[in-house]
Amino acid sequence: MKFPVLLGTCSALAAIALASPAWADDGAADQDNHTQTSSEIIVTAPIQRDRLDILSGVSVIAGEQLTQALRPTLGETLDKTPGVSATSFGPNASRPVLRGLQGDRVRILTDGVGAFDVSNTSADHAVVINPLLAERIEVLRGPATLLFGSSAIGGVVNVIDKRIPRTVPDEIAHVDMIASYGSAATERSVGGAFDVPVSTQFVVHADGSYLKTGNMRVGDYVLAPGARRTALANAGTEDADQIAEGIDFAANAGLRNRLPNSQAETWTAGVGAALITDTGNLGIAYSHYDSLYAIPVRYAVTPGQAEEGPRLDVAQDRLDLRAEVETGGSLIKSVRARAGFASYRHFELEADGNVGTAFYNKGIEGRVELVQAKRGAWAGASGIQYFVRDFNVIGEEAFLPKSTTQQFGVFTLQEFDLGALKLEGGARFEHTVLEARPLDGQTQFFSGRRTFDTVSGSVGASYAIAPGWRLGANLSRTIRAPSADELFANGPHAGTQAFEIGNPDFRPERATGLEAVLKGKGEGYSLEASAYYNWFNNFIYEDLTGEIEDGLPVYQFNQGKARYYGFEIQGSATVAKIGPMEFVADGLADYVHADIAGVGPAPRIPPMRVQGGLALNGSKVDLRGEVEWSARQSRVTPFETQTASFTLVNAEINIRPWGTQRPLSFALSANNIFDVDARRHASFLKDFAPLAGRDIRVTARASF
Repeated sequence: MKFPVLLGTCSALAAIALASPAWADDGAADQDNHTQTSSEIIVTAPIQRDRLDILSGVSVIAGEQLTQALRPTLGETLDKTPGVSATSFGPNASRPVLRGLQGDRVRILTDGVGAFDVSNTSADHAVVINPLLAERIEVLRGPATLLFGSSAIGGVVNVIDKRIPRTVPDEIAHVDMIASYGSAATERSVGGAFDVPVSTQFVVHADGSYLKTGNMRVGDYVLAPGARRTALANAGTEDADQIAEGIDFAANAGLRNRLPNSQAETWTAGVGAALITDTGNLGIAYSHYDSLYAIPVRYAVTPGQAEEGPRLDVAQDRLDLRAEVETGGSLIKSVRARAGFASYRHFELEADGNVGTAFYNKGIEGRVELVQAKRGAWAGASGIQYFVRDFNVIGEEAFLPKSTTQQFGVFTLQEFDLGALKLEGGARFEHTVLEARPLDGQTQFFSGRRTFDTVSGSVGASYAIAPGWRLGANLSRTIRAPSADELFANGPHAGTQAFEIGNPDFRPERATGLEAVLKGKGEGYSLEASAYYNWFNNFIYEDLTGEIEDGLPVYQFNQGKARYYGFEIQGSATVAKIGPMEFVADGLADYVHADIAGVGPAPRIPPMRVQGGLALNGSKVDLRGEVEWSARQSRVTPFETQTASFTLVNAEINIRPWGTQRPLSFALSANNIFDVDARRHASFLKDFAPLAGRDIRVTARASF
């Protein structure tokens, strides 16, 4: 792999930084290691702004909210966030779904650059980010995502940790610890991070985590009612091959209480170091991720169907760099650089432990941002981004050829703060090259390259209609180059039980989006609401052809017109006060409607969801109960089944024995108290793998 542009730029920035007399992270001088960035400030974008000032839907999960939300996967951790669902491919592989969009249309970042895994190629591939070590998670939707690539057309999820330190502790060593237990999967996890100052300007860091789960407990039968009826109707009709493989339709229909083949064991370790002074910082980190997890079985319910319940052996080694220089100039306020490199592989293991298919991925991504000095009402930032990915699949179920993706982007974000009126504009140019290089004998794959040059942009405005309240609107035009999967796929994909066929002649996908946003807060209340409408041209989707290849149904990637629209709303209000205690009511609702012209409803679109909670908050104890209702999804494609509605009732308590003065806290929660059968429509496996049943969770967190 060749990375002269990125490495040269980062080296130059590092040289400037080392020559500078002093450094600091923006805003870090006002914090120590016992404080967290305010949840009102969004740090993902180059211009750090108040969440209420951003002209699109933005969510932040941090502090005790993050402690209560933590699950083994990123998708399940964020599933209570407005506009966010999850792929829920069993309890170990669950990626966020934003506004009904998933896969290559959602970017998963760690501290601003990519995760370098292959979770975007298939729903059974886990995101190689451990939420256990996250300090905060930010979710961006709308035009702000242009800063991170056109492939973020659905949104951006940025997981922020402290692997590269941002501050120098004022004690001998600073320690963060977390441990949790979940009853549904006998889940046991522990994580810790240590920061040790070597001098007044240099700090070293180490962290690690361990997670182990058993087969997950579910609320009722493993198979959905429709799948159970089909299996029972076909009981006794198993063919000879199925009988030899031990397939029994009646036994499959009777599975209940536990989800077979859903266990996992994961560990991570990392070290980092940073030089931090008054006007800049330079840091580096190395980390290793290792996981062995199982995928729930897609049980056979009709004659001729096969059953597969693979395990995935995943490993990744990663190197990260972050640097910043406060120039103090009248034109450029600061220069920031962020880069990451990773080598990833996973083996899909057969029942006998042999490797069936191997996935290899090497990637590097870097970005350099120039943050402008504020000139009156005008502020902004511009930058470049470079990304390279080498990807290969080897084995009987290789559905993609060896390929390379290179992408170079130039972006800018400009804003004008005129008091009551705020204006914002952004633009991005991308040059993308995708090349397929099939191995000897892989004659079924396309061989060659495709090149795309795309320009995207957005404009928006907001107006202060009252103190603390802003009403805004934005218009965006985003053009996304097709991914390697969409262009080059041609083979059996066991994870999704499909034979997938791409199209190397695809044109760029184009989306025009309009969004209206209302945000406000006052004494004891807050409200955020957004409504959006997206028009897609050359929208890339999969459609069932009716043919069978290698015993699997054939799904062909096609392009057409699509419409996605919906809304998100969340709010909270203090309804009463009794001494130091406050009663707080909160709620959220989201909905997305999606159609593909000439086809009908888009597949795997989450139904409407409504959630409400009531909390009693004090200095040492918080109590909260909530009810979440998910509507029935009856708008389905011909190859989908409908998903029943469900209602979950949850309760939680947070305890701070010494209040906020000593950072020790305990979280106890009871989730799905009534043990209902719940299934997410966005999941490929929803008819074979329900969500967890009743789950009692205990989490302890300490920082000292």
